[in-house]
Amino acid sequence: MVELKDVSVTYSSGVDALEHVSLKINDGDFAFVVGASGAGKSTLIKLLLKEIEATSGSVTVNGYQLAALKKKQIPQLRRTIGIVFQDFRLISSMTVYENIAFVMRVIDAPPKTIRKRVPYVMRLVGLQEKAASYPRELSGGELQRVAIARALVNDPKLIIADEPTGNIDPELSYEIVDLLRTINMQGTTVMMVTHEHELVKRFGGRIINIDKGQIVFDDIMEGTDYEV
Repeated sequence: MVELKDVSVTYSSGVDALEHVSLKINDGDFAFVVGASGAGKSTLIKLLLKEIEATSGSVTVNGYQLAALKKKQIPQLRRTIGIVFQDFRLISSMTVYENIAFVMRVIDAPPKTIRKRVPYVMRLVGLQEKAASYPRELSGGELQRVAIARALVNDPKLIIADEPTGNIDPELSYEIVDLLRTINMQGTTVMMVTHEHELVKRFGGRIINIDKGQIVFDDIMEGTDYEV
């Protein structure tokens, strides 16, 4: 669960990035967080990862009260969260399999667990035939699927997808959102941060709109028909 209670973030420059934000995303939810550049979306992500501190208010993520979290506990928090970045952030010298397995090796997962989990996740995102391929050999959509697999491989409670369709063709955007929804239906909470309002309107669901550091809309919207 993600919960913000009356949270404000003011940077040292004096910029009010978030103002009195209260928000709750329950386990198993799928939520779109939308807003223009500079609206506060990146600040929200940094808060949830405890990269920055709230100026006021309280933040809870996956059972962790972030204000009370000690520095040595931050890696434990982040292991409960999978992050999908817009720019993929894959290691060019590693194959698809190695890129995904690397995330497990970082937390000292047993080799037997890695050998079992990585192929399973690759099948889930439709990349089982690309295990030996390198990032340079993949399309934009395939690169984003690797990024999603890497975020998913440690079985996080929450996946934060930060503009996951920003660097791929529009027609592939629907496939990526469909994939994230499939993952969500299997029990993982998903928060997709995007500025693509038209994409969100097509899918519908819970829409959280941030504007100038404030939540100006938070409700369920019915999506329009779309074709993939």
